Amino acid sequence: MTVVHDNLEDTEAKMRAHDVNVFYGSKQAIDSVSIDIPQKYVTAFIGPSGCGKSTFLRCLNRMNDTIPAARVEGEITLDGENIYDPKLDVVQLRARVGMVFQKPNPFPKSIYENIAYGPKIHGFAEGKDELDAIVEKSLRRAGLWEEVKDRLTDSGTALSGGQQQRLCIARAIAVDPEVILMDEPCSALDPIATAKIEELIADLSGRYAIVIVTHSMQQAARVSQRTAFFHLGKMVEYGRTSDIFTNPLEQRTQDYITGRYG
Repeated sequence: MTVVHDNLEDTEAKMRAHDVNVFYGSKQAIDSVSIDIPQKYVTAFIGPSGCGKSTFLRCLNRMNDTIPAARVEGEITLDGENIYDPKLDVVQLRARVGMVFQKPNPFPKSIYENIAYGPKIHGFAEGKDELDAIVEKSLRRAGLWEEVKDRLTDSGTALSGGQQQRLCIARAIAVDPEVILMDEPCSALDPIATAKIEELIADLSGRYAIVIVTHSMQQAARVSQRTAFFHLGKMVEYGRTSDIFTNPLEQRTQDYITGRYG
């Protein structure tokens, strides 16, 4: 049974998950998770390794479809539309619900082409001038423009790890998504690069619904307004981040945030 704090009524839900179960073959990885993802805020998923938080995150843009043994049950909606409807275009869904992975994964193309690729295939730009504008705007939003504007033809893979991760965020926002999913985006980065990503998340919040999986409770406390605690495939507790960290209602949440396990 999930404990949901009762002071969340001020938020409009962008996505809703109801009674979601995920199986890998016969093994159940997610057990009856229901959550509303708010429109305006950053939502953090926390919990020990292997608790299901990344698996659940991948349900939100159907990345688990790429795993042959995975099976997802339950309902997840985006603006009221069931994202698991067989008639739904998954490519369009992933444009609306972008994803940034744990390890930066720029395409083996130029910095410019990394950003331009999505807008080109989705038909967002008519001509090079529009494409140039999208590339610049996306890189500016990702806090990367000043660092790379004179070397847009260089390979994206030649950037530092932190710059590559901001490039991947710029690539995600270039197709004008509504939701951005981030799966431990700072785990491979040094503290300075991590701080830049956290500043970027703060800048982007309010413009997009953002969901971040993080192993760092300090990071969750810094960047998010809502926090869900996962344990053994279940969502144990969900509420305002300040309440989860200062006044959790579940003993398991209290034990985790005070370092008794995890």
